[in-house]
Amino acid sequence: MMYATLARRSSGGFFNSEFRSMLFETLVKSFGEDGAVALAGLAVGLTFGALAQRSRFCMRSATIEFFRGSIGPKTAVWLLAFAASVAGTQVLTSGGWLDVSNARQLTGQGSLSGAILGGLMFGAGMVLARGCTSRILVLSATGNLRALVTGLILAIIAQSSLRGFLSPAREWIAGLWTISGEAARDLTAVIGLADGVPVIIGIVLFGLALYLALFREVSRWMMAGTIGVGLTIAAGWLVTYSISTQSFNPVSVKSISFIGPSADTLMGFINHPSMPLVFDLGLVPGVFAGSFFAALLGRELKWQCFSIEESPMPRYVIGAVLMGFGGMLAGGCAVGAAMTGTSVFSLTAWVAMLAMWAGGGITDFLVDRRPDAEDVKGFSVEEQLPAE
Repeated sequence: MMYATLARRSSGGFFNSEFRSMLFETLVKSFGEDGAVALAGLAVGLTFGALAQRSRFCMRSATIEFFRGSIGPKTAVWLLAFAASVAGTQVLTSGGWLDVSNARQLTGQGSLSGAILGGLMFGAGMVLARGCTSRILVLSATGNLRALVTGLILAIIAQSSLRGFLSPAREWIAGLWTISGEAARDLTAVIGLADGVPVIIGIVLFGLALYLALFREVSRWMMAGTIGVGLTIAAGWLVTYSISTQSFNPVSVKSISFIGPSADTLMGFINHPSMPLVFDLGLVPGVFAGSFFAALLGRELKWQCFSIEESPMPRYVIGAVLMGFGGMLAGGCAVGAAMTGTSVFSLTAWVAMLAMWAGGGITDFLVDRRPDAEDVKGFSVEEQLPAE
């Protein structure tokens, strides 16, 4: 009877407020508040993982390509995902379907010193480790043992930076330059943007990114997957907000992030026989599973190990340490800060994103662009964009 009612009320589509309210009310009643949030995380994670694996979405590859003087297909892929996340989130917000005013990226105390220094460290680490946090998780699911080991080290360092031995150093650096309150952390308020301007910015960015992708002859399927990656950011915001409106208990309005959730998920699996059902608990395994099945269907599962010549292990270890500490200091990774945070125009997230690009470009220049380094070695084989 209830499902028949849902069907009758769905004529206005998913964004019909009455239908959406009924849908998430049913989800909460069926699985409980915590279960509904975890299932939402799993669904978003599966989608993100599959699309990221197929589209080769990677901030590190785009950064290297850009700083080597070419705005090519890798840059176009990243920019298209970034623009889709901003445009999608802002369309939902301006349409009244989403309220992110209580998101952690916009409330409480933020750290500009952490965003700058942490972003620089994270950018350097992703170049050394040949992948950002999300890319490492995606590659781990395809049989890349380099990525798996790197990800485990990254998660341990991130956990230590959050609650362990490295936390005092992180807190000291973060405290050097702080800002507080929504008015200080909301970029639109800081620079005085009128209502409606953020959605225009997002749509314009998306149009420019789409033009660049077409100009650089990125395949139509890859463009579709890349846009999907960006829209999963907006989807994460939407489902957590929608569940929060149906819940008696507080539910965090959030979207995709990996640096903290990966660390918490790993530590939870190690330390606790049972774990609380939260969005991140579904997200991280969901991304891994989505990537695995996408690689399986694409016949891209392949064991890949360290090698002294092309993949020296110390480089990956140093990169993992820099990303683990830097990501926690910056308040997020190449997705959590540079896409999820920027999609809601968080000032610290935009600063962190720019610092990540700068850190990556500087590290590539100092480490990989030596006279004796072959240019192609700057990109690992698994990150090459396939031909159309």
